[in-house]
Amino acid sequence: MAIISTETQSNATIATITEKRLDAKIAVAFKEEMAALINSGVTVIILDMGGVGFVDSSGLGAIVTGLKLLGRKGDLLVAGVKDDVMTMFTLTRMDRVFQMFPTTNDALKSLEGK
Repeated sequence: MAIISTETQSNATIATITEKRLDAKIAVAFKEEMAALINSGVTVIILDMGGVGFVDSSGLGAIVTGLKLLGRKGDLLVAGVKDDVMTMFTLTRMDRVFQMFPTTNDALKSLEGK
């Protein structure tokens, strides 16, 4: 079963995490799916985490891997992060590394001028 489902809107691919937990159990599969997406030529990804209620360090590491794979040739925006998960981003200061948005629509709007 896929960990992410994708849809393209405007100039971005919205990658929605379909699991409720992004932890060590699914981090490897998540990384593989993100790598496949990026290797297929996708350069702007909005990671919709609206359905995710828990992220551990493995899950966070997997998201960082996606950012590193994109490098300077693309953007990885994170949207819809719930409070419990945002705590993990804040404690690790990853909220300063990623472009964070309340909703996917906010993330899409931020791309309009690019």
